[in-house]
Amino acid sequence: MTKGGKLNAGIFEGETINTPSMLCVEDYLDALNWAKSVGGLKALIARADANTKVLADWKAKTPWVDFLAKDAAIRSNTSVCMKIVDPAVTSLSADAQADFSKKLVALVEKEGAGFDFAHYRDAPAGLRIWCGATVESKDVEILTQWIDWAFAETKASLAKAA
Repeated sequence: MTKGGKLNAGIFEGETINTPSMLCVEDYLDALNWAKSVGGLKALIARADANTKVLADWKAKTPWVDFLAKDAAIRSNTSVCMKIVDPAVTSLSADAQADFSKKLVALVEKEGAGFDFAHYRDAPAGLRIWCGATVESKDVEILTQWIDWAFAETKASLAKAA
């Protein structure tokens, strides 16, 4: 970060230094080698599709959740956004719905069973579950069980507060 005993301001203006740049390249090469080892692009797409199918199957048997994007043709198979459609939750204000979703996610995170699957702050309240190729379908299925538990717990807290 210094050059000739002085701060190298160029690195703060977009110039790169070799060590981080080479680490990024090596990380990318590892990712490409892993992708190749699991079967390449077709296998990566199949893995993401299988993960999203787990959520579709869960949604089919879970009355309180639905996909945010109704049209499957425009639905992401990697960053899958879902909304809570339970009337006890949808009757709440937008802020209260967001709070409900955050509490649900926090319960799962507290148990160490899933992380960072809350909706984006500017998106409608709900869940955003990563289903990319780096995730195992069995883990998505286990996550849905934790989400079911957390939904029941959060809804029970909502009822007690009313």
